[in-house]
Amino acid sequence: MRDIQSEIQDNLNAIEKEQNVTVLLAVESGSRAWGFASPDSDYDVRFIYLRTAEDYLRLDPPKDTISRQPDEVLDISGWDLKKALPAFGKGNASVMEWCGSPIVYRQAPEWESVKTAVLKFFSEKAALYHYANTAFNTYREYLRGETVSYKKYFYALRPLLCCRWIERFHQPPPVEFSRLLQLFDGPDGDLSPELLAAVRDLWQRKAVTCEKDLRPQLPQISAFIKAECLRLRQSAAAAPKNSPIDYGALNAVFRQTLHI
Repeated sequence: MRDIQSEIQDNLNAIEKEQNVTVLLAVESGSRAWGFASPDSDYDVRFIYLRTAEDYLRLDPPKDTISRQPDEVLDISGWDLKKALPAFGKGNASVMEWCGSPIVYRQAPEWESVKTAVLKFFSEKAALYHYANTAFNTYREYLRGETVSYKKYFYALRPLLCCRWIERFHQPPPVEFSRLLQLFDGPDGDLSPELLAAVRDLWQRKAVTCEKDLRPQLPQISAFIKAECLRLRQSAAAAPKNSPIDYGALNAVFRQTLHI
């Protein structure tokens, strides 16, 4: 039986040695982190790394991404901190999620100060557009046929609940689907008990369903996704505008992490 955890660590060690980098953060970023993996789901490992000061001073700078895919189970890719920081500065929701992943494979001591600094750049507008577009594109491409992959429902439901979290708290949403769902399960929730029951039932069924398996469409959940996608277009447009990128703060974080 494969020891995936050890394989991930071995691959991260090999990347550090071969590329002469330091992995600052390595996390799970896909359905395993979100909490709705299928029995045949792969591992989506994402990491942020730091090169040496000498590398950053080269006239022929090395690539700012590293990818390694040993097989169909492991998908490992990372961004240079110099590439990641401007993305944080723009409020990029994907990299913001790396900060909150519940599955952390590696974290260097320097990462805590980086995380504290970059979370201040959270952008409601950027996040709402990201999650709303993710949900809409999933619905348009995968959820309008007579049969659908049940996992695709969660690729739409999760970002929609992320949007509702942002609208209510004005903060980055949690990564785990279970925490998002708890917000709407109770007296303060604004989803119908019938819809919540349908989602929970789907969640249980999906846990034993392979990703490519097709099942009959669920009209109640599909209708909610369609209506919510339309509503969120207006919500995202009305969100506060993004602030200009504070490169002074980002440069300070970069220099601090490089110890210069």
